[in-house]
Amino acid sequence: MDRIRNFAIIAHIDHGKSTLADRLLEVTGTIGTRQKVDQFLDKMDLERERGITIKAQTARMQYRARDGRDYILNLIDTPGHVDFRYEVSRSLSACEGVLLVVDAAQGVEAQTVANAELAVAAGLEVIPVLNKIDLPNSDPERVLQEIEDVVGVPADGALQVSAKTGAGIHEVLEAIVTRVPAPQGDPDARLRALVFDSWFDPYQGVAMLVRVVDGSLEGRERIRLCSSGAEYDTSLLGVLVPEVQPVDRTSAGEVAILCASIRDPRAVQIGETVTAAREPAPEPLGGFQPVQSMVWSGLYPTDPGAYESLRVAISKLQLNDSAIFAEPETSDALGFGFRCGYLGLLHMEVTQERLEREYRLDLIITAPTVVYRVKCRDGSEVSIHRPSDLPEQGEIDEIAEPVILTQIHLPPQHLGGVLALCQARRGVQRDLAVHGERRAVLRYELPLSEVVVDFYDRLKSVTRGYASMDYELLEYRPADLCRVDILLNGEAVDALSLIVHRESAHGRGLAVIRQMKKHIPRQMFDVALQASVGSRVIARVNVKALRKNVTAKCYGGDVTRKRKLLEKQKAGKKRMRKVGRVEIPQAAFLAVLSTTDGER
Repeated sequence: MDRIRNFAIIAHIDHGKSTLADRLLEVTGTIGTRQKVDQFLDKMDLERERGITIKAQTARMQYRARDGRDYILNLIDTPGHVDFRYEVSRSLSACEGVLLVVDAAQGVEAQTVANAELAVAAGLEVIPVLNKIDLPNSDPERVLQEIEDVVGVPADGALQVSAKTGAGIHEVLEAIVTRVPAPQGDPDARLRALVFDSWFDPYQGVAMLVRVVDGSLEGRERIRLCSSGAEYDTSLLGVLVPEVQPVDRTSAGEVAILCASIRDPRAVQIGETVTAAREPAPEPLGGFQPVQSMVWSGLYPTDPGAYESLRVAISKLQLNDSAIFAEPETSDALGFGFRCGYLGLLHMEVTQERLEREYRLDLIITAPTVVYRVKCRDGSEVSIHRPSDLPEQGEIDEIAEPVILTQIHLPPQHLGGVLALCQARRGVQRDLAVHGERRAVLRYELPLSEVVVDFYDRLKSVTRGYASMDYELLEYRPADLCRVDILLNGEAVDALSLIVHRESAHGRGLAVIRQMKKHIPRQMFDVALQASVGSRVIARVNVKALRKNVTAKCYGGDVTRKRKLLEKQKAGKKRMRKVGRVEIPQAAFLAVLSTTDGER
């Protein structure tokens, strides 16, 4: 075990985690020249298109240190976006140390601080690594001072590297060997292995990525899942180098991939403890804290017959991404679907794209909302996941909305615009700290509902792309909120309802129906789009009817001939409006997302 090192790479978005992982794999000879591609561990097409890491990836490397001894290095490359922080926290449970990568030009950002705090809280050895020192605008001295002042990690042992050119990579490998502690555990105890990631393989069934904590795992062994007590025969035991390489045995301290022909995706939970069936461990491992969904939306198949395919796809995706929560629901407008919870807007977009690409589904996704807690006059308290479930106004005593503590890192010259943006979103300033001429840290208490729509885009616009943000849930706070219903030809479309602050109800309702007007196709009759609070209509726009020229054939003669034809057309349109149904396209459900601050 003293020759094994388990470590993760953590950083803010685009600070060079995946490129550093490429160089480590290349220098240790894990991947050959023919296999070499940029961002080798980013396997999904979606990751390569967006240029971000979505799933943490593992690779095992062999390295001969300067002391002449051979070491096994288990690398985990983690995501950098705030929406995938849960992926980072799970990965850290399988490690004893981390490489904290910081861009030598941009310096410390929001997720640098957030991920470093996760590593320190887990008791891991943190090794600061300054990347991109080859850039002309890099300033290592300033960034080292920021690491000490903002992150609170000693920077005297920081490494300076360029993952692009390969400079300093050997020093990183030596630091991993000398500074990251060897894993702890008892190789002679009964088997206990922690499942910290999993996915569904069409040939092998459920594949589990496990960290063996105690004991050893044999290649053809009967295993037991501690939470359910179910037993299975191991069909594959291997290590990722970075492709799967079968092995006969793994022992305490190692990271391995395990398959046991488990066909039900719901049989395995992230945080599960795997033990041997013949000699089960008396106590399971601690597992993980359950994740709390921050943003909710409805997912519906465009074809009602594809509901079962969507259910199977979500269950398989949940195995790979345990941060997704899903429960069945029914909408009057859209039929059968699921109410899904995510960690943020990017997480929601990625989930939709993965379902459509990997499982070939055609989906409608409703506008995102947050969870509200409603205290009724009869003393009961309910959680509202979708606006259409909000009780009538007369039954409500109090509505509480989630409030988050947002930490924004930005250049001081943009403070005025960011303060104005936060105040416009009903924010309350907590504190402000300025670290030198290039770094300010602003903390604000903001309602989550004001952040999930377009706050991040506006923040980037106001600061010309230089700001970064991180947030955590603070509390639920009472507010003067109401439900805005969107009516289509007098009928409420439950999937388009909004819960907003009463002062902004008219502006938000009008903005939504104006956006919808652009996407609702014109019919043979007028289509009325209305926004209402309770029984009171607060805004209305009309989609004008297509009008056929029925009087074209009338040339001359009595005018009553034309009037008779026009009256006949008018009666037909009136009858058509009563029985006609309007198809609502996908773009109309996302109209809420495209409401700008001017339209508010």
